[in-house]
Amino acid sequence: MNIEQYRNFCLSFPGVTEEFPFDENTLVFKVMGKMFTACDVDEFESINVKCDPVKASELRETYPGIVIPGYHMNKKHWNSIVMENNLPDKQIEEWIHDSYELVVAKLTKKDREKLGR
Repeated sequence: MNIEQYRNFCLSFPGVTEEFPFDENTLVFKVMGKMFTACDVDEFESINVKCDPVKASELRETYPGIVIPGYHMNKKHWNSIVMENNLPDKQIEEWIHDSYELVVAKLTKKDREKLGR
């Protein structure tokens, strides 16, 4: 997966916006103002995704060196996925989708309704 595929996939979800809230290199995707994934646009070496804490640990054990604790994030709830590997795009898309769904689940009822949930 390259950065354009990543960007297009993230923007395919309802209510998603993209911005650079931290610096000019860190692209963040949010749903209803809440971050669900981020990456460095210059290097695109990894992406950060939100993850259930139990699943986060399991993925780190299953994919050592590929799925690591979230860089500059809460290590319990975020994983970084190294993009320089041979993971199928479908696998990466699944983790991005899971991250999106975790964030949506925590939105207010009003915001979820705006998304048609």
